[in-house]
Amino acid sequence: MSFFKKLFGSSNASSEEENVSEYAGSISDSHLSIDERFIFNFKKNGGKFLYCENKQEVAEQFENILEENDWFESEVLCYEPALFNLLDENKLLYTAPVKPKFLLATCENLIADEGSILFSSKQIKQNKPNELPANIVIIATTSQILSVKSDGLSAIKRKYERDYPTNITTIKYFEKAKEEDFTQYGSVAKNLYLLLLEDL
Repeated sequence: MSFFKKLFGSSNASSEEENVSEYAGSISDSHLSIDERFIFNFKKNGGKFLYCENKQEVAEQFENILEENDWFESEVLCYEPALFNLLDENKLLYTAPVKPKFLLATCENLIADEGSILFSSKQIKQNKPNELPANIVIIATTSQILSVKSDGLSAIKRKYERDYPTNITTIKYFEKAKEEDFTQYGSVAKNLYLLLLEDL
């Protein structure tokens, strides 16, 4: 049984985020499993995390995000045909958006030690993080959680033997630093929602 199922059972979405933040605040980073470490660091970086047991829950949580932010009938940046159906169901415009409200994408991997999201040109083309919309919705699976960035790079190498992607980058900060923080220098904070689908 995965860490997420043990932690959440079959609770509803509104309490999931509270459970994670309460849980994460009470434990030491060094004693965490890879799943726990990712959640702890991702939340510490300001990311919004929604656990989903199946694809139907992903669709429901996506609608909740649209409703929370009033993004219905908005323009969306999305380069992945596999996600177009989700956009069509919610009447979102994704062909040649002029002012997209958010990016909808998958990712290559989730990096536990820094709580970051690893992307490549397969998800974001040649855009740099500062060229992407301020709001991002990511759909990922629990099997994509890896310990360190080098594991993520190795996974990309194995996954794309011939059509190797370019523009491999991570987004780590999901809220503006409250105080001047030199570790965030040159990075752009994104309002990021992660819909994490259980697949283990």
